Amino acid sequence: MQNSLVKLRTKSPLYGQLVIGPPGAGKTSYCHKMQKFLEKIGRKATVVNLDPANDNMEYTSAVDIMQLITVQDAMEQFALGPNGALIYCVEFLETNFQWLLDQLKSIDSNYFIFDCPGQVELFTHNNALKNIFAKLEQLGYHLCTVHLVESHYCAEPYKFISCLLLSLHTMLQMGLPHVNVLSKADQLKDHEAKLPFNVDFYTEVLDLSYLLECMETSSFGKKFTQLNAAIVSMVEDYSLVSFLLLDSSRDNSLLRLKNAIDKANGYVYGAGEEKNINTLLACAVGAETESDRMEHDIDPYLS
Repeated sequence: MQNSLVKLRTKSPLYGQLVIGPPGAGKTSYCHKMQKFLEKIGRKATVVNLDPANDNMEYTSAVDIMQLITVQDAMEQFALGPNGALIYCVEFLETNFQWLLDQLKSIDSNYFIFDCPGQVELFTHNNALKNIFAKLEQLGYHLCTVHLVESHYCAEPYKFISCLLLSLHTMLQMGLPHVNVLSKADQLKDHEAKLPFNVDFYTEVLDLSYLLECMETSSFGKKFTQLNAAIVSMVEDYSLVSFLLLDSSRDNSLLRLKNAIDKANGYVYGAGEEKNINTLLACAVGAETESDRMEHDIDPYLS
């Protein structure tokens, strides 16, 4: 391991984003579209599939855990259910970390997008993924967690509260630079009538006492008033959770998210890519005003 550490540090810096989130959040689609977008601005990005049940990949993975083990293998060999088999596979990858490291070292790339499994327990309670990425960090990889949750949850206060709690728990568990994302932002148009507040209330996670008032208007909300208040208080006390909107079909949206990730994992401070015209234009976007950001990021979904 020490020899590997020395070798990696003699090369150019290595960067990566760990794409996590519950099933249906759009992780695999995001990995594919972000890879294509990065290629358009001149950055070579490699997608790594760490989901042993991902049989519907939109991208071509340079490294695939399914070459090491699959959920189906674990289910058949150990008589496990799908969830237990998925946990077994990720823990098996942790045990065989050298296999993953050898695969990564064989690739001529310094930027990786890790497509992670969607089982929530793997990034809130189980330590296997956390330990795998901690080892990569020790070996010189500069990583950032990109946590996707579906944006339509904003339309229902109870679900949004659960998203806040999930995001906070994930941030504390993973212990890495972190970017929370409300994915499928184009769906907000379909739920506009149900949103009691402007979209920036949800992205910036503003005064959540107003959200509590919305929940207290229903009999269900009154029953759990104290529990909801305790959750909200904890989220506000940590003051860590905020979200970026993502519509992966729009380059502007991908660009803003890329800029945030580059700051989080340190890519923007490293040698980075060649300063061509595309990257210069990308940097210019960071200087836009708040009103411009609202116009480009939010108005298209709520017009």
